[in-house]
Amino acid sequence: MKATNQAILALEDGRTFEGEAFGHTGTTTGEICFNTSMTGYQEIITDPSYRGQIVTLTYPLIGNYGINTEDAESSQPHVRGLVIGELSPVASNFRSQQSLGDYFTEHKILGIEGVDTRALTKHLRTAGAMRCCISTELTAEEAIQAAKDSAPMEGSDFVKEVSTESNYHWDGESRLWNIPSPSQDREGHYEDLEPAKYKLVAFDFGIKHNILRSMRQAGFDIEVVNSRTSAEEVLALNPDGIFLSNGPGDPAALDYIHAEVEKLLGKKPIFGICLGHQILTHAFGGKTYKLKFGHRGGNQPVKDLRTGKISITAQNHGFATDADTLPDDVEITHINLNDDTVEGFRHKKFPAFSVQYHPEAAPGPNDAKYFFDEFAAMIEEFQG
Repeated sequence: MKATNQAILALEDGRTFEGEAFGHTGTTTGEICFNTSMTGYQEIITDPSYRGQIVTLTYPLIGNYGINTEDAESSQPHVRGLVIGELSPVASNFRSQQSLGDYFTEHKILGIEGVDTRALTKHLRTAGAMRCCISTELTAEEAIQAAKDSAPMEGSDFVKEVSTESNYHWDGESRLWNIPSPSQDREGHYEDLEPAKYKLVAFDFGIKHNILRSMRQAGFDIEVVNSRTSAEEVLALNPDGIFLSNGPGDPAALDYIHAEVEKLLGKKPIFGICLGHQILTHAFGGKTYKLKFGHRGGNQPVKDLRTGKISITAQNHGFATDADTLPDDVEITHINLNDDTVEGFRHKKFPAFSVQYHPEAAPGPNDAKYFFDEFAAMIEEFQG
């Protein structure tokens, strides 16, 4: 059911938008950004990489297929707020277990609908991502000030909020170990996977479930470890490979992680995705910088400089690698065709590579899913 609570969205530069609250009421602040995906709102709101952010969805109707536990990318939503054009009054899908509004009420997340998301997105593209406040209780002037008073994304360490407290072996539910069959019906028919061939240690900086699923499908047995795990502790587990996950916040603020990853270079094959790519940038001796409004959506064109092939990719990041700071022994392998930013690289000496985008999608295209098999091939080569 639609909410009737009036709400205001205020940006730190003074621009405001009016709408109606759904889910929770009150006040929330965070950096506002936009995602251009046409579907996958559940995966977006449960992606730990969005910790500390208020997300604007550019697709006009949200909530039409509801929420189900299987499609979540973590155990809970991580967005601080959601901005949409229209909340669907009906959740129509046989897999739906709950409406989006009820899900937000349960988790005390504040959403706002009825906003001109086209105007808001154009403003953010021009002015850049900025701090924001959504409130059902503040005046416009108070909400603007609350946005100004909130913490900036630069210098933030949200990894410590989302990383697992205890290491664990990934097994998920039994259904998550399997690949959906093309003949799947309403009850779900699945095909069993082959036994795992490689032992993987995955750093959890805010890891998505579909990365774990994709790794298992590529033949990896996965031990997930806390972001504060030392290089010595990782090597003591004697993995065949090491994975650096996605996650939220400013990669430059994670110096305690950079130092441990640097110690792992050359010891085992390393693969990084998104924040993991940025952490590897720092471990290599490079630097990162904040993009004006980031890359978030399922339609980002990326060129593989080694083959000339272009993939349409899923992305979610507000920081990028500074190409000019990378040492000579690092080769840039992929670039974004919209703005020429670094989308992937590999080390010329050590078995280590990473990509800035999300080969596991969720949501988005599967053009780049071959990277999981490429990592397995790197391990085979490393083992001789």
